[in-house]
Amino acid sequence: MGSTSAFSRRAALRGLGLSLGLPLLPSLATKSVRAASAETSNIPRRMAFIFVPNGVHVPDWTPQQTGFGYELPFTLQPLAGVRESVSVLSGLTHDRGRANGDGAGDHARSASVFLTGSQPRKTDGANIRSGISVDQIGAQKLGHLTRFPSLELGCERGQGAGNCDSGYSCAYSSNISWASSSMPVGKEVDPRLAFERLFAGGKKSDVDASQGQRLALRRSILDYVADDAKTLQTKLSGNDQRKMDEYLTSVREIERRVERSRLSNDAVLPNHGIEYPVPQGVPSDYAEHMRLMCDMVVLAFQTDSTRIATLMFANAGSNRPYKNLDVPDGHHELSHHGGDARKHAKIRKINQFHIAQLAYLLQRLRSIPEGDGTLLDHSMICYGSGLSDGDRHNHDNLPLLLCGGGGGEITSGRHIRYEGETPVCNLFLSMLDIMGAPTDWMGDSTGRLSGLKV
Repeated sequence: MGSTSAFSRRAALRGLGLSLGLPLLPSLATKSVRAASAETSNIPRRMAFIFVPNGVHVPDWTPQQTGFGYELPFTLQPLAGVRESVSVLSGLTHDRGRANGDGAGDHARSASVFLTGSQPRKTDGANIRSGISVDQIGAQKLGHLTRFPSLELGCERGQGAGNCDSGYSCAYSSNISWASSSMPVGKEVDPRLAFERLFAGGKKSDVDASQGQRLALRRSILDYVADDAKTLQTKLSGNDQRKMDEYLTSVREIERRVERSRLSNDAVLPNHGIEYPVPQGVPSDYAEHMRLMCDMVVLAFQTDSTRIATLMFANAGSNRPYKNLDVPDGHHELSHHGGDARKHAKIRKINQFHIAQLAYLLQRLRSIPEGDGTLLDHSMICYGSGLSDGDRHNHDNLPLLLCGGGGGEITSGRHIRYEGETPVCNLFLSMLDIMGAPTDWMGDSTGRLSGLKV
C-alpha cells in the first residue's frame, strides 16, 4: 500500500487550535518518495458506506442487462455522468436481517445488519448485541495511519435507547457502525461540528478559543492559517500552488455553505405525525444537509484525515416527508405501498433523489486529481439499503452499488448478477482485502466475492 510514503507527502496548515490538512502535494516529497509516488500502489485507498432506509422500488432499480453497457433504470439515471465508475450488484443477501425466529422488526434489523452481517439481539434494553461492522474492522487495522481511524456521519439524529421498532432498541435503527457487538459508534449529524472536527488541532483550550473567536468575529478558518499558507506556497511547484488554491477555495465555499445553512435553520421535521424542531446547526434544507455531509467525506479523504467513512442518509424506518419533491407523505408509510401505483410513483421520486446525492459525491471525488487518477479512482463507495422492497420487508437481492476503482482493483461500470443468497459480507471481505486490511471472516461470510475485477 505504501501508506507511509503517501502520508509523508501530506502537509497541514496550522493556526490557533487548527490543523488544516492539505491534499497530496508531490513537490513537498523527498526525492525517494517522489520517485515512488509515480506508482498507483503508493496512493492510499479509501472506503465509504452509505445507507438509505426503507428499501427501494425494485423494478425502477434493477437494470435489465448484465455486464457493461447496461441501460440505467429510472432510479439510477442521475448516475449517467459517472456510470463508468458505478457497478450494480444484484443477488446479494443479508440473511441475518431476516426474523430467524425473532418476529417483526425488519427496519431495525436492516440497519444493524447492514455493515455487520450479524443477527441483532431483540431487545429494547441496555443488553444490545450485534456484531463488529466492516468499517470498524478496517479502522482497527488501518486507523493508526490517519488522524481519525474512521468518520461516522448522518442526516438524522438517533436515540441510543428506547423501543424504535417492534421491541428493537433505537440503537439498532440509528447506527450502522459498530466497534464491538455491544458498542455502536455514534454519528455526527451537524455539518458545522463535523467540519470543526476535521480541522481541529492542538490543545483543547486552543481549539475552544479558536472556535469561539471565529464564531464571534465571523472569521474563516483560513484567516487563522494564512501566514502558514504563505510560507508553504514558496515551497510548492506551480502545479501544486494551483492545486492548493483550488483546495482552499473549496474549503472556504463549504464553510460558507455551513454558515448559511445554520443561519437559515428555522424549520421543523415531521416524523410519524409528530413535529420536532430541527436541531441547531442542522440545515433545514435536506438536500443541502446531505451534500454538506458528502463534502465532509470528500474533505476527509482528500486530506487523508481518514480512509474509512460511513454516512446514513436517514435512520432505519425514517418517516421523513419530501416536500421538495412534492411528496408530503412519510417515507416509511409510503414504503408499505401494498402495490398502490400512486405510492410507487412517490417512492421512485424519493429513491431517485437519494441517488442524485450519491451522484454529487461521486462527481466531487472524480473532480479531484490524485496521482495518476482521481480521488474516486482510489476509493470504494458502497451504497444501498438493508431492505430490498419496503413492503415485502425482504433482505435478499438487496439494492447495492459499488462505486470507484479501488486503486485499480475494481472494474467498474457493470451490472453484476450474483447467485441468490450470496452474503453481502463476502463483498466486505473483498473490500477489506483491497484496503490492505484482510480478515478471515465476518458476519455470515462464506468467502470472497468474485468478479469485482476483469
